[in-house]
Amino acid sequence: MGNGDSRVRGIAARAGGWSARHRWAAVGIWVLFVVLAMGAGSAAGRVDVKESDQLKGETHTAAKIIEDAGIEEPASETVLVQAKDGQLKATDAEFKAAVASVVKAVDGTGKVTDVKSPYDAASPTISKDGRSALVQFDMRGDSDTAGDRVEPVLKAVAGVQKDHETLRIEEIGGASMMKTFDDAFGDDFQKAELSAVPVALGILLIAFGALVAALLPVALAITAIMATMGLMGVVSHIMPMSDTANSVMLLVGLAVGVDYCLFYLRREREERAAGRDAQTALRVAAATSGRAIIVSGVTVCVAMAGMLFTGLAEFEAMGLASLMVVAVAMVGSVTVLPALLSLLGERVEKGRIPFLRKAMERRAARTGGESRFWTAVLRGVLAKPLVSVLVAAGALLAVAAPAIGMKTQNLTLDQEFGDSLPIVQTYNRVNDAFPGGSEPAEVVVKAKDINAPEVKSALADFKDRAISSGASRGPVEIKLHDAQNIAYVYVPLVGGSDLDKAGASLEKLRDEVRPATLGKVDGVQAPITGQVAGSHDFNDQLGGAVVPVFAFVVVFAFALMLLSFRSLTVAITSILLNLLSVGAAYGILVAVFQHGWGASLVGAEGVGAIITWLPLFLFVILFGLSMDYHVFVVSRIREARLRGRSTRDAIQHGVVTTAGVVTSAAVIMVAVFAIFGTLSMQSMKQMGVGLAAAVLIDATIIRGVLLPAVMALLGERNWYLPKWLNRLPDLTHDESPELITHEQPHQDERLRV
Repeated sequence: MGNGDSRVRGIAARAGGWSARHRWAAVGIWVLFVVLAMGAGSAAGRVDVKESDQLKGETHTAAKIIEDAGIEEPASETVLVQAKDGQLKATDAEFKAAVASVVKAVDGTGKVTDVKSPYDAASPTISKDGRSALVQFDMRGDSDTAGDRVEPVLKAVAGVQKDHETLRIEEIGGASMMKTFDDAFGDDFQKAELSAVPVALGILLIAFGALVAALLPVALAITAIMATMGLMGVVSHIMPMSDTANSVMLLVGLAVGVDYCLFYLRREREERAAGRDAQTALRVAAATSGRAIIVSGVTVCVAMAGMLFTGLAEFEAMGLASLMVVAVAMVGSVTVLPALLSLLGERVEKGRIPFLRKAMERRAARTGGESRFWTAVLRGVLAKPLVSVLVAAGALLAVAAPAIGMKTQNLTLDQEFGDSLPIVQTYNRVNDAFPGGSEPAEVVVKAKDINAPEVKSALADFKDRAISSGASRGPVEIKLHDAQNIAYVYVPLVGGSDLDKAGASLEKLRDEVRPATLGKVDGVQAPITGQVAGSHDFNDQLGGAVVPVFAFVVVFAFALMLLSFRSLTVAITSILLNLLSVGAAYGILVAVFQHGWGASLVGAEGVGAIITWLPLFLFVILFGLSMDYHVFVVSRIREARLRGRSTRDAIQHGVVTTAGVVTSAAVIMVAVFAIFGTLSMQSMKQMGVGLAAAVLIDATIIRGVLLPAVMALLGERNWYLPKWLNRLPDLTHDESPELITHEQPHQDERLRV
């Protein structure tokens, strides 16, 4: 396999060698890069995804019309006045007095405008049974920040409630919801993000038994995250970013940054324990773990790039932010990490935790650094590989089975937050009394002259037909903006908070009512938007993106595995095993969140659906992260095979020696993702549980049972590469056995490992 020059050809080995020789320069360049990236980011500022660019389709057209017209749509609020015992009616004096008090109280705050009483002849808002009424008004000022100014209005409404015990007087709307959620969940996120680092550090302390060694991976992950935050600011001027993208980037950055560092550090310590001098140990770690990190990192980046094919701005932001943090963590792992290890030398063992350290030393002496648990499992797996494949694959297929009936939708307020918040109960009450009233469809009508007789009659016609078609029970409200020649038509949809039924009402408006009325007037645009329309359009857009994203990720990951391992078999089995773990994660999600099996264990209710964006997002992230372990374990098996071991022996060696590090890495990932599973929002719970379950399955059943069993069954066919593929570029040269074994004769090496 070549001579000493094989050492020079591998990019990871070269980078590690250069860093170890120019230690201070490597550390200095990294620090400079992080500082410059952060500086550039704060100077550039972050441009966030605009509301109008979130989606394509009608919702986008409507948002564009509003934006171009320069109409600032205020945040609208509603106060529900409702008889508690069902005795009082809106026509009774006490009811009328309460409504008058609400109108006076909200007006008196000076924060609101355009207050409408339910008794206005133009648009009466009294429920069919006459026991509920709505007072409607708009918040003054910018709608985006209305949540910050709504407090005095909420207090005024609460004051009126105190004076009227027999009535229910509650406020709901964009601003009050914004305030409620910021209060309830703003801290939630920060807590999750802040607790992730100590959790990772605690697990690393147990894994290494020394403070300095445990701090290194966390320091690398945090600097990679800081640099990426800066880069996100710069990049956002070309492709806008978002808070969601930032949270996802933090999650992925911490998981991957810590993992890569852990792989490298563990290998370097293992080589030192085997009697290598510091320089050789670093060189071996660079050529083996360093190479696995690059292969894995590039694969993860390719998987993340799949999100750029969705055409959804929020997804593109998440994909790009994750891709950047993985690339930065990968570069840091193979450049600055060897320099730090070289600088620290023996000091990497500083801050030893006495009892942990002794226990680890005793265990290493007893087991030769190999995992006893996995040695025992593997003995059984390799003795009966066919039975192991059938049992493990059968179990995972059974777990994946519920995924066949997966239903996705944007979660409504009561699904997302349960009944824990008073505002959710108000939302349900408004929807019961006025179906669709809390989230009406919004028709944005643009005409050359909005007051032209034919446009006016088409609008009136639309209003009548919306109700007669059965899409709405009214009241349909029309708001004119004469100066911009735009009219807003608000249509409460029949179906209310049931998105399936409300979606059918929306289709009626779009496909029947609109063409028969507004569609007949030349030069009139009338896109229909609103929450139900947004959810509907988002689902359509995402549905169209699934195939291209799946195809892109699978094809590229296959090509990368083929080039990295020069084996058609390894490439195919990697993809199939990955798909199996993603399928199992989907099955768990559907079982827990859609069917509610065991939902109370994770503090969830059976919501009846999976949030729309999660399946695709999970596929991309999991495909990337699963490759992490896969590449690492298969690299180790291949390396042992190159040293002259039999395939079965190489499988045993590869899986058992990587067991410790892969388990530590998986435990960190599961713990970090599980933190997100503790958040109050169902969508975050679903993401946390889905990711944690998949990583757990991946690091145990797939890596410890299925992968070795499949490889044992295939035997020498694992390394099969058809002749016509021999022309492919060779990316395997880092792993020359001579590089790893020049110092000792082959046989002696095999005995010692």
